[in-house]
Amino acid sequence: MNVVKNDLFDYGLKIYQNKDAFKFSLDSILLAEFVEKKKDIKTIVDFCTGNGAVPLILSTKFNCKIMGFEIQKNPYDLAYNSVAMNELEDKIKIIHDDLANALEYILPETIDVVTVNPPYFKYDPDSNINMEKEKAIARHEIETNLDNIFRSAKYILKNKGTLYMVHRPERLSEIINKMSEYKFAVKRLQFVYSDYNKSAIMVLIKATKNGLEGIKVNPPINVMKHKTYKNIFG
Repeated sequence: MNVVKNDLFDYGLKIYQNKDAFKFSLDSILLAEFVEKKKDIKTIVDFCTGNGAVPLILSTKFNCKIMGFEIQKNPYDLAYNSVAMNELEDKIKIIHDDLANALEYILPETIDVVTVNPPYFKYDPDSNINMEKEKAIARHEIETNLDNIFRSAKYILKNKGTLYMVHRPERLSEIINKMSEYKFAVKRLQFVYSDYNKSAIMVLIKATKNGLEGIKVNPPINVMKHKTYKNIFG
């Protein structure tokens, strides 16, 4: 791996990244910032954790146990070493495994919050994806998909526990329908723009396990108007 050590923006932390592979980006930062600050949050699990950006940022916001699942070995190594570099081993545990195996590490219905920045694109085995395997798995639903994510989240979350997801707006109707199948009620939506004259570039979703119906749509956010993303949602 062509590993470099970077600043984790305004969070006072460092992160290892592979210059030749999929690096964390704005969606991971906004996902971590979208998680509401609540005193009763004791446990957070991050699915598809990549090189650990979301757990690292969450560790600056919450004094709780954080766990990250990453199926690919190279991103896992980066996340594990970033946690050690920042001396956060007492707060963050990175697991190299499929999130579908979460119950091998976590008791059922014991987690307060699940976060996930998943692969955005459906995978067609007949299509020609012209990229290396690590990037393909990070971007396409090769190793996991919405069903796997919502099923695993349902197993480990407490009743009324919260799921936070970042995704592409064009898949929003599918996501809401799938969440409903797994007994998640969408509670809050945040559309993110780079230009208010263009379509949204991402959507952040808050859903509650076994929650009541009723969706709040936040005012739009234009990321180009902000010098920092720390506390961008207040």
